[in-house]
Amino acid sequence: MKMGSSAVALLFLLALSGPASSDGALANPIRKVVTMLQDMQTKVTEEGKKEQELYDKFMCYCKTSGGALSASISDAGAKIESVDASIKSSSEKKALTEANLQKDQDSRAAAKDDVSKATALREKEAAEYAKFKADSEANIAAIAKAVGALEKGMAGAFLQTPAAGLVRSYAMEKADVPDSTRQELLAFLSGAEGSDYAPQSGEITGILKQMGDEMSKDYNDATAEENSAIANYEALMAAKKKEIGTLQAQIEEGMTRIGNLGVELAAMSNDLEDTQEALAADQKFQKELEEGCATKTAEWEEIKKTRAEELLALAETIKVLNDDDALELFKKTLPSASSSLIQLKVSKASQKARALQMVHAAAQKSKRPQLDLIAMALNGKAVGFDKIIKMIDDMVSFLKKEQLDDDSKKEYCGAQFDES
Repeated sequence: MKMGSSAVALLFLLALSGPASSDGALANPIRKVVTMLQDMQTKVTEEGKKEQELYDKFMCYCKTSGGALSASISDAGAKIESVDASIKSSSEKKALTEANLQKDQDSRAAAKDDVSKATALREKEAAEYAKFKADSEANIAAIAKAVGALEKGMAGAFLQTPAAGLVRSYAMEKADVPDSTRQELLAFLSGAEGSDYAPQSGEITGILKQMGDEMSKDYNDATAEENSAIANYEALMAAKKKEIGTLQAQIEEGMTRIGNLGVELAAMSNDLEDTQEALAADQKFQKELEEGCATKTAEWEEIKKTRAEELLALAETIKVLNDDDALELFKKTLPSASSSLIQLKVSKASQKARALQMVHAAAQKSKRPQLDLIAMALNGKAVGFDKIIKMIDDMVSFLKKEQLDDDSKKEYCGAQFDES
């Protein structure tokens, strides 16, 4: 709170109404008032400079912080759009990778199932071939013995061997010959023709040789087919092994990619949330800063207006007091060396009237209730100047206390701005 035109008027009133001492009888009291007013003028001007520096610092803070906030808000908005687009893209990649992973897993399972089925079939075929091979080799060997025995005339001895039983079983169950030929062969093998049977035509020998040739051919065909089956199985196993290996690598790569995408999505989601929170905080602070800066600007305009009025009041008062007419008036009212024995007396009514006039003028500008109380006291008949002066002194003390409080606040604010 600054001491305005009301304080100027009160100081002037004190100078006029205060009792003059013998030492001050020759002094000019108006000069004391002018000096006090000039000191006040200097102080108000210096305080204005200090407050201007504080205000400039504050406005600099408003501009720089506001610019930084705007840039931060703009960057945050752009980042949110970018991160949101990245999240969408990564989510689509993750979904596609998961779908491909499922396909690869299904394909690997199908390949493994093919391997299992092919292996089971190969084992079955190998077992059948092994049995066929064993039977064929035994039958071919038995027929060879039979043909050799017949050609040597040893049919009876052959019929007593296990080989004859093998030939008999083959003839009954598997031989692809006419029934008449089968019956004739079975009759020979059962010994119905006698142990010394030796047909001149060699018919039985021929039948046996034909059967042996057919058996050898079937055996060779089966062996070739088995070898082909083995080769096909091995080729299939190699292809399926390669396919399963490729699918396994793709599955592992897909799982790794899905894991990485999951981590990226989590990190981007956290980043997006943090950025959104930071953006909200910046927007809130920007709003508060704009409101605070606008309020400070309005307050500063009011302070400048008040200070200008104070300086104008001080300048006008100093001008009035320095005027030649005013000096001449006070010279007339003050005692001089030549009139030291004549005391000029001013009636109490005249003093009250002049004081009341100045108090009213000050009250119209200041609107202070203390001035109204002083005016009421001056209007009263039972109140002397001593009490009026006491009220004015109290008011001046109060104004000085307000001034000290304002100075302390300015110093505190200045320190805060310097720290920031």
